[in-house]
Amino acid sequence: MPSGRTHDRITLWSLPVITGFTFGQTRSSHLTLIIASCFLFSGLMFGPDLDIHRSYHFQRWGWMRWLWLPYQKSVRHRSFLSHGPVIGTAVRLLYLTVWVIVLATPVVLIAQSVWEVEWSLSQVARIILRSLSQHSTEWLATFIGLELGAMSHYLSDWVNSAYKRIQTQGLSGLLSNSAYKRVKTQGLSGLFGSKSSSKKRKSPSTRRPPTPSVAKRNSTKKD
Repeated sequence: MPSGRTHDRITLWSLPVITGFTFGQTRSSHLTLIIASCFLFSGLMFGPDLDIHRSYHFQRWGWMRWLWLPYQKSVRHRSFLSHGPVIGTAVRLLYLTVWVIVLATPVVLIAQSVWEVEWSLSQVARIILRSLSQHSTEWLATFIGLELGAMSHYLSDWVNSAYKRIQTQGLSGLLSNSAYKRVKTQGLSGLFGSKSSSKKRKSPSTRRPPTPSVAKRNSTKKD
């Protein structure tokens, strides 16, 4: 797999491309700034490698690294929940949102009791929902930027793995391990003809054992 520094270089080199392409498509400096900022944040701090302790993504959270310890214990490294397209970013975003709610709840309660603030949890929820509906384009741009940053990570992982397999195993290295073993031992017929050959294969014995009445009849004839 590429190292953390290599992933950082890919993120920084891709940033001008993402920025230029976004501005060319949207003609909006506002949306371009959102997507580019979220792309940089995701590529450096919010990427798929938050599921391991030694990653650059995890270390860059500083004293707030403890937020991601339950995530690392719950999600297996390089699983679909962390490195899967769209779903990985959605899971991390949902996980961080839960933590924001957990940490913001006591702050709201303390503000209500000490400074007599009229905010309540239901009012905060309505404000968030109103923001999601009124600024849906900006929120969508935020998610797209986060996903593009994560995509630059797991696509580089996939390309690097595929390149190493092709170097050692040839084009057949792109197949799964079981398919590669069949191709290596049986050729291409082992890959495409395994199902048909298993259907043609007959069981060792197709004859049914004689019924008790037939067995008795044979014994009486012998007597």
